[in-house]
Amino acid sequence: MSPADTILVVLLLPLIGAVGIVLAGRWPNLRETVTLVTATSLAILVWSLIPLIMDGGRPGVVVVELFGDLTLAFSVEPLGMLFAALASALWIVNSVYSIGYMRGNNEKNQTRFYVCFAVAISAVMGVAFADNLLTLFLCYELLTLSTYPLVAHKGDKATIRSARVYLGILLATSIGLLLPAIIWTYTVAGTLTFTPGGILAGNLEGPAVGLLLGLYVFGIGKAALMPVHRWLPAAMVAPTPVSALLHAVAVVKAGVFTVTKVIIYVFGVENLFAEPSGGWLLYAAAFTIIAASVVALRQQNLKRMLAYSTIGQLSYVVLAAAVLTPLSEIGAAVHIVAHAFGKITLFFAAGAIYTASKKTELHQLRGIGARMPWTMAAFTIAALSMIGVPPTGGFVSKWFILAGSFQSDNYVAIFTIILSTVLNAAYFLPVIFAAWFSRESEGGKDHGEAPWPAVLALCITAAATLAFFFFNQPVLDLESQLVGRIK
Repeated sequence: MSPADTILVVLLLPLIGAVGIVLAGRWPNLRETVTLVTATSLAILVWSLIPLIMDGGRPGVVVVELFGDLTLAFSVEPLGMLFAALASALWIVNSVYSIGYMRGNNEKNQTRFYVCFAVAISAVMGVAFADNLLTLFLCYELLTLSTYPLVAHKGDKATIRSARVYLGILLATSIGLLLPAIIWTYTVAGTLTFTPGGILAGNLEGPAVGLLLGLYVFGIGKAALMPVHRWLPAAMVAPTPVSALLHAVAVVKAGVFTVTKVIIYVFGVENLFAEPSGGWLLYAAAFTIIAASVVALRQQNLKRMLAYSTIGQLSYVVLAAAVLTPLSEIGAAVHIVAHAFGKITLFFAAGAIYTASKKTELHQLRGIGARMPWTMAAFTIAALSMIGVPPTGGFVSKWFILAGSFQSDNYVAIFTIILSTVLNAAYFLPVIFAAWFSRESEGGKDHGEAPWPAVLALCITAAATLAFFFFNQPVLDLESQLVGRIK
């Protein structure tokens, strides 16, 4: 199979899997087998492209020629390759976890859940491999629409209300801000095809650069930059596997991936560095990191704390991209991976705790480490990664972002990273201490670990969080193609 054919199969396979899930809906074991087989097959296909990309190949395929330079087309470059490889691998783990969670909580509409999940993954592959802004926009919108039923899964009034907030903010930002930004780009540059060095290089300058950058950054609502972040806490009404999808596998990663790709391939790092009007992005990201960390510090619900943690951690990627140095650009890509492993583990742990004990509040977690040692060990590893403690993946990404900040003497970024690290420790460490060293409250439910598929999944992602500290060179080699080799 040629690389172009592989790209098409990657895009279509999750949709074919969705049809298979529908047909197997009456037989849960068969339905979940179809899910796992589809997810595994997708990962094999996506990862088969890595050697070609590492060797400098850039395969692509045009699906539909519209008019002029506008096409529905897909191609693979290092940043998209990283995103697709990460999402496809985590779909397998999330599917294993979903089996334990959905069955353990006797969730309704499980077939619909797996179908929408598969469609969302297809949209993610489209975002990752989009060759131009038009293709990316269409896949971006498909991702929003396919995840709405997942957020609204429980179906009660409160859930539907929160799901509408999710849908409303993401559609309003993309149609009201992102789409005009794309039209403006086409008007100025005459093309929407992602170009090394930037589509806009030599075509736009002055205050207009800063204004267009604002339309892109806030139009990409999935990046959750304040003040367009409210959809993320609202989405916490969804089942935990959906939260994992939103925070680690697909949605927010699609957001920061798109922001990073826009900076590199639409504006161009050198072009944006030369324009003072784009400097506001650094301060917006810094504010979001600190503000979200402060809000997380005040939360009493575990999933809401993790949601605000995600808002802050996502802006690390935006901050790194805005520093505009080679090391920081690589740090942005590395943090996408490190955060994915850590945050999916945290949400897996939160879901396992709920499944086994129905506990959702932080004060209820005292002494739970004795009852759920595997779950809390994984939670501890992932929390330390969010803080940036070695030997975890979070330390690696923060190291590169800090190195890039020192490279440009960017003291705002340096101060932000140091302060946010302290704040991260302030809201994670007390939870860890209480879980392991505090006495359990009397009258609690007698319980052990969650169903084994859920525990297995969170142990795998926690192990990946540790492994990424030691085995990150392939990611560095891949992403260094964007900004020059790392010696």
